Amino acid sequence: QVQLVESGGGLVQAGGSLRLSCAASGRTSVVMGWFRQAPGKEREFVAAIRWSSGLRYFADFVKGRFTISRDNAKNTVYLQMNSLKPEDTAVYHCAASLTTPLMVATADAYDYWGQGTQVTVSS
Repeated sequence: QVQLVESGGGLVQAGGSLRLSCAASGRTSVVMGWFRQAPGKEREFVAAIRWSSGLRYFADFVKGRFTISRDNAKNTVYLQMNSLKPEDTAVYHCAASLTTPLMVATADAYDYWGQGTQVTVSS
């Protein structure tokens, strides 16, 4: 079992920044990912990071604006979001994979999910 608790969401103006945190407990994960889901839209991949190597993956629409990092001592993964846009408004979920997925950008690759944190970007 893995427990994931997200925090750091909120309301921010366009161009602003937020940092999301995902605290993990339980079994050790191989990959941690962030996904988001806006109202009426499907869940989409945002970013992922491998615990051991720190290798990072990003969706094209966040490259240059978002970054993902980890703190092994705290078992916490962060999503730093800069230059936020209204279209970034969504519930952001972190997810954990206990295996080594071939496709980190697919939701099916992950075994555990957090409840999500709301990010709202006003124009």
